[in-house]
Amino acid sequence: MNVLLIDDDSNLRKSIRLALETMKHQVTEARDGAQAQELLAHGLYDVAFLDLRLGHEKGLDLLLPLLRLAPGLPIVVITAYATIDIAVEAMRRGAVDFLPKPFTPDEIRIVLDRVARLRRLQSHVEDLEERVRSVVPEVDLETQDPAMRQALDIAFRAAPTQATILVRGESGTGKGVLARAIHARSQRSSAPFITIHCPSLSAELLESELFGHVRGAFTGAVQDTFGKVAAAEGGTLFLDEIGDLPSALQPKLLRLLQDRQYERVGETKTRVCDVRILAATNRDLQAFVAAGTFREDLLYRLNMFEIVLPPLRQRRADLEALIDHLLRFFARQNGKGISGFTAEARAALLRHPWPGNVRELRNAIERGVILATGSEVGLSELPAQIGETLPLAVMQVGGAVTLEELEAEHVRRVLAKTPILEDAASVLGIDTSTLYRKRKRYGL
Repeated sequence: MNVLLIDDDSNLRKSIRLALETMKHQVTEARDGAQAQELLAHGLYDVAFLDLRLGHEKGLDLLLPLLRLAPGLPIVVITAYATIDIAVEAMRRGAVDFLPKPFTPDEIRIVLDRVARLRRLQSHVEDLEERVRSVVPEVDLETQDPAMRQALDIAFRAAPTQATILVRGESGTGKGVLARAIHARSQRSSAPFITIHCPSLSAELLESELFGHVRGAFTGAVQDTFGKVAAAEGGTLFLDEIGDLPSALQPKLLRLLQDRQYERVGETKTRVCDVRILAATNRDLQAFVAAGTFREDLLYRLNMFEIVLPPLRQRRADLEALIDHLLRFFARQNGKGISGFTAEARAALLRHPWPGNVRELRNAIERGVILATGSEVGLSELPAQIGETLPLAVMQVGGAVTLEELEAEHVRRVLAKTPILEDAASVLGIDTSTLYRKRKRYGL
């Protein structure tokens, strides 16, 4: 590694330099903060060792200026006046490790091994993020629609704050995409963004998923588990489909929002968290409050900022740009030289009502790109429902269509005609958790 050593004691610098060079590291010395900042302004370093007492300077006060010059630089604090309070404060200001004097070459080696592991982990995370970007269309939040523009304006003005935000909209309108965009524009952008899907589990399992549990709390709890709240520490917790949150969990979520306190299942110890809450729903929560199935005080806490995303059928001005954006992405991802759509296919895409919103549009174009054999995507390569009329095989029971295709189309139509998931589940004769899984399976 290329190491920057910042210490005002020349004898100590010499001994540390000797130990580091014996380990095959390159060392540059700085006797004070000014020299260290000058070196960082003109050079790149893998790690810095910083003494907390540099003559009349305080090393703690140098941490932020050094990190401004070299964001992400691992800084190891060294001091002969080691206390827990100083160590905590150094970490709070950005140090990655703490080495009390006197220390041995082996202790230096251990610290550098930890720094190396941290660098490998960061590199791995960056690689994973790049892979995700390669398989998920990059977010295109450009819009010509006034309602969408107003929603984004409110979202991005509230993003840098700690405010709780509730995003409302039909299934597939991009509520999760907007939540991630809010997180990316917040002061917590470098911390985790954790999602929990409220309809996906029973009340008991959802509580464990959210808050964690201790060993023996219930059948199958064979070890202590930290939940999504702990996983989101310092970052953002996104509660998807908050309207499906069981009544028994609503007061516990309210307490989390108000006091930032919670307990793991089976534990009496109260824990404090530092998370920002974002939530999304396709339900009319005010109607749920009136019906007594959703707490009014919880709704007031959630919708400090309420953002409503319009359905795609109301964003006709954005449709063509979205179509072209998705085509470019999937053509690049699949290594195909596709330049556009046939006139017939483009007309059908622009005419379709898109009951499944942006999610349905994404799936349709991905399918078209995969099936296309020429330089353009034709109507026959798009899903059947995109055409002017649906084939009788899809419209009628007994047609030349699989049960899965028939079920997917039936679920799609019921969702398009019912205002909330609960009504759709009732029409289909299934519970909301099953409907959630079917929507996820069919991309609805």
